[in-house]
Amino acid sequence: MSSRAFIEDFEKYLIKAKAVSGVTVRTRPTGVTILAILEIIGSVLSLLGAVALFALGAMVGGVLEDEFGMAGIFGLIAPLMGGVLLIVALIGFVLAYGFWTGKGWAWILGIIFSIIGIILGLATIIGNPSGIITVIINAVILYYLTRPHVKEWFGRA
Repeated sequence: MSSRAFIEDFEKYLIKAKAVSGVTVRTRPTGVTILAILEIIGSVLSLLGAVALFALGAMVGGVLEDEFGMAGIFGLIAPLMGGVLLIVALIGFVLAYGFWTGKGWAWILGIIFSIIGIILGLATIIGNPSGIITVIINAVILYYLTRPHVKEWFGRA
């Protein structure tokens, strides 16, 4: 028996086994996998940024107090920005999990965050023409999340 014939027979067996057992196998779309991985990467970077801001606020705040009396301002702003980045990182990790596992709420959040990204990108185009890149990326993500096979992965078909 050739390997091709073996593979065809095995595929037929799997199809019959699924039909008999009633098991439905969902396959994660490649684009959703990519979105989940990119979300994890972004979350790790946000987490590192948060840690850096917490540390920087503690270290530089003491130095600025001695030199310029600005420790209060920087010592307050850096940890606040670090806290925001920490929240962004946690939301990103949760969203990546939802993308990876096909949770319906992750699809909704992906749509909402893409729309917010488009709005923010449009708002920044006036002062920064590179904001168009943000608009394009979020528009592509929004388009992709509304494709039938992607919606099916999230149980939204």
